[in-house]
Amino acid sequence: MDKHYLTPLFAPASIVVLTGGAAPLTAAARTLHAALREQPCVGTLTFLDVNATGTLSDLAHARADLAIIAMPPDEVLTALAAAGRIHCRAALVISSNVDAATATLMHDQARRDGMLMLGPNGLGFQRPGLQINASIAGALPAGGSLALVSQSGALTSAILDWANSNSVGFSTVVSLGPHPGVDIAQVLDFLASDAQTHSIVVYLEGISHARRFMSALRAAANAKPVVVLKAGRKPAGNAAALTHSGAIVGNDDAFDAALRRAGAVRVRSFVQLFSAAKCLASRYRAVGPRLAIVTNGGGPGVMAADWVCEIGLQLGRLSPAEADALRPILAPGATLSDLIDLAEDATAEQFEAALSAAAQCTQIDGVLAIYSPKAGTDSAAIARALVAVKARSEKPLLSCWMGDASVGEGRRLLNDAAIPTFRTPESAVGAFGNIAAYHRNQQLLQQTPPPLSDLAKPDVEGARMLIESVLTERRQVLTEMESKALLAAFHIPVTKTLLARSVHEAVLIATQLGYPVALKIDSPDISHKSDVQGVALNVVNAIGVRDTYNEMLRSVTRLLPEARINGVTIQKMSGQERGREVCIGLVTDDPFGPVITFGAGGTMVELIDDHAMELPPLNQFLARRLIERSRVAETLGAWRGAPAADMESLEQVLLRVSEMVCELPQLREMDINPIIVDESGALAVDARIVIAQTPESTGTSSHHQYHHLAILPYPLNHEQQWPLRGGGEYTVRPIQPDDATMLQAFVRELSPESRYFRFISAIQELPASLLSRFTLIDYDREMALVATVRTPPSDDDSPAIERIVGVSRYITNPDRSSCEFSLVVADDFKGKGLGSRLMLSIMQFAREQGLTEIEGLVLARNAEMLKLMKGLGFGIKPFVDDPDFKWATKAL
Repeated sequence: MDKHYLTPLFAPASIVVLTGGAAPLTAAARTLHAALREQPCVGTLTFLDVNATGTLSDLAHARADLAIIAMPPDEVLTALAAAGRIHCRAALVISSNVDAATATLMHDQARRDGMLMLGPNGLGFQRPGLQINASIAGALPAGGSLALVSQSGALTSAILDWANSNSVGFSTVVSLGPHPGVDIAQVLDFLASDAQTHSIVVYLEGISHARRFMSALRAAANAKPVVVLKAGRKPAGNAAALTHSGAIVGNDDAFDAALRRAGAVRVRSFVQLFSAAKCLASRYRAVGPRLAIVTNGGGPGVMAADWVCEIGLQLGRLSPAEADALRPILAPGATLSDLIDLAEDATAEQFEAALSAAAQCTQIDGVLAIYSPKAGTDSAAIARALVAVKARSEKPLLSCWMGDASVGEGRRLLNDAAIPTFRTPESAVGAFGNIAAYHRNQQLLQQTPPPLSDLAKPDVEGARMLIESVLTERRQVLTEMESKALLAAFHIPVTKTLLARSVHEAVLIATQLGYPVALKIDSPDISHKSDVQGVALNVVNAIGVRDTYNEMLRSVTRLLPEARINGVTIQKMSGQERGREVCIGLVTDDPFGPVITFGAGGTMVELIDDHAMELPPLNQFLARRLIERSRVAETLGAWRGAPAADMESLEQVLLRVSEMVCELPQLREMDINPIIVDESGALAVDARIVIAQTPESTGTSSHHQYHHLAILPYPLNHEQQWPLRGGGEYTVRPIQPDDATMLQAFVRELSPESRYFRFISAIQELPASLLSRFTLIDYDREMALVATVRTPPSDDDSPAIERIVGVSRYITNPDRSSCEFSLVVADDFKGKGLGSRLMLSIMQFAREQGLTEIEGLVLARNAEMLKLMKGLGFGIKPFVDDPDFKWATKAL
């Protein structure tokens, strides 16, 4: 019941290898068959010739988990049909150079027979813990807790070869090629719940479905560390982009933002991937970026400290009291101010004392020990000191044993103790950077913002009407006036701007607004007004307005004679003399959809090339982190005599832009540039917006309006208040990560019987991994609704205490048309109508998502639940696989 749907593929109890065919065995088939015969796998293994008379008909009553097929592409369809006739639940196809059309035929054949299919074009998979080597990637590697998923067969083989000599073992190795049946998102989904896998390394070349990939990656990274190496990075820029933001952001930047938001860590080279694999195999977890460096060589220590600063980490230092306590143990030449430099003759005892002090220091998050070989020192003894410290500490401990011939024994000892060891200080620091990035990105992963912030409600309908009117005119680029009207609909402060269609109007408007003013050409055909001398600033009087207006029209007409000109806009110059210019933009990435950008603004935005990126939706935490990642952030504090900028107002503009992106799927590109921000607030001075028609959603769910987003917003519209039978009221709302503590308390307070009915286990509380899995969910493929009540505080100054008293949940099945439910209600709230309401609400949500059936297993002795299900119209049937359960189903 708790098995993952890919279990028949990756943990089969029985395997059938299909052989035969018209052509002789391929080299791949010979390799695969030899690997399977040499490795005594768990479960049964049978070889069947698809051409043997009577073989398949004799086994037609059998039921195998996995069929393995290594044949030429033109014979695979016949073999798949044979696998279907012997009731195989999954198929592995190892066949190279299969084009998209042929692969589609294979997928269709497998789907008709109800089989999962891995392949073609990959090397297969390996499961060392189950002794399964269903691959042509080489010998079965050592067992371990690290999983590898790769879209490159060559890279898969190279990593396995490297791992063999670096004491790195694997729980799972999966090689995926082009046009796979089971894709990388599904493999990640399996590994997220695989108990043998504690961390995941991914080599990625491309994805086909952003929402599904992000959903699986977020679920996996929430459960265990995930490190990704992506190839095929494109150069930044897109010459066809119509806005500055589009011109400076390549799709690799969007991929970076997506991985950050998913809680994964990205590396950019093969070497870094190996470094990350070493750290992950050691199962280290960091809590921050402060790395202490313990060294017996000043030069290597300084090189490491330089790299700490270069990649944005912090140097971890002992407190004065800790340094004073350590100093008497060390040699006279040791220094403890920044580096913990033990001097070149440091002994193993001194290394151990210094490492122990750093491991116990609360101001240090991780420790790097650097050893430089010196005559008279014993590298193996110092390595044993590290092993002893590691046994007493949970902090990340990394090592850099420099040199080669004289340090081999020390490296072997470190490898055997699963202490990551590196040959250069920079690679060791970079490896710790991966651990710190994992912690930092996990904070981003926990954010689940709603589509609309808690600021004043925007005029969404007015904004949609404006967009529709522009699209009706077959235009894509909004004028400055239209762009600012759209911003104003979402309460983004904009300068008052009026359009003058003649010199006379321009002078009158400028006089009314007050000097100095700015004049800008208004044309739907001109994206960058400065490029055609279409911007004039600080015009101080009426004569200047007259002359500027006439000269601007002449210049634009000369440079762009075919441009349609509506007139010239007039706006008062900003009075923010010490304001900083920033730019907030939007680009649309393929495949991740809309991405929000932030950086330095002004006319040299491309030259400065300052852009941090984040996927919507945003909340205040994400908005603040987005600002902090930009280079212009350094100027937003008190700077050169100017007071600090109003960060809250800038964050609010980002939240408003996030609302626009969520509610207006027609948005394609946007520049709000510049936004002038100072201590008094933020003001949008100019804006340019590009839109496009979007295909109409066919669903009825409110979620379908967010189909353009890679990350689904928190479904705030499903929060409801209900009267409680017997008095009072309760709230039914979607679960969120902040509910983890309340959910754990809810489970602990359940009676043993209620816990057993829900989890079919005698657990007293939820394990940390399951608690995280239950509270950080992807609302697109599952839903959990909690019923909460508020109890009065113990005193007048304390807030009311919220308590979870019921949970209903569904998870979409692999067929994507049905779902499986669960329900549990607090013992002291049973009989008050919560169970019915939670089930009705979860069914309504599933219905809105387009699901057609809801089903679930109920213990046969859980009479109350069975009575509730019958009352809600569920059909109850015996469960054929286990008589202790009943099968409850209902059409939606």
